[in-house]
Amino acid sequence: MKVVIATHNADKLEEIREGINNLGWEVVSLEEFPKIGEIEENGKTLEENALIKAREVFEKTGFPTISDDTGLEVDALDGAPGVYTARYAGENCSYDDNVNKLIKDMDKVPAANRGAEFKTVMVFKDKNKELIVEGVVKGKIAREARGEDGFGYDPIFYVEEYDKTFAEITMTEKNKISHRGNAIRNMIDTLKDNYPQYINQKDKEMA
Repeated sequence: MKVVIATHNADKLEEIREGINNLGWEVVSLEEFPKIGEIEENGKTLEENALIKAREVFEKTGFPTISDDTGLEVDALDGAPGVYTARYAGENCSYDDNVNKLIKDMDKVPAANRGAEFKTVMVFKDKNKELIVEGVVKGKIAREARGEDGFGYDPIFYVEEYDKTFAEITMTEKNKISHRGNAIRNMIDTLKDNYPQYINQKDKEMA
């Protein structure tokens, strides 16, 4: 089965591809559909943005589509940046811009109050259904960037389980506990319930 991941972000595509590798699907991104440009994510919630992307991409490609939207919710900032996570430092900002702004905004916050969580809302859409799941991981905001791997806020998202930031662990390790990894596993379980024919025998044996 051919599935479109509704993103131009190569880092996000790699994580999702890794997570659903056992399903035996042909996975493509929006790079295969150059006529689909950037999709305006003007929803007020992560779920609204994920649905906007899934619906538009399915309508324009006709292929089953997976989309997601992810937010970093920081306790000391009353849940910000939340739905504005990707553009926290402004429109067209870089990963580093966002990380540096968050480090600055959290400069005077004591260790006990640096809790945060990443949340991913993921949507699977085809001609029959819209399936919606989410995945969450809790951590803390580090005072400085650490690690060379990962992307986005990974260099400052510290997880006690590994005593490292997401940028200091491998993608395989990250996917075991991450927000997106949890969302992928929840989506696979939901697909098993709704579309068992989409799950190949290898994955059924591993479940």
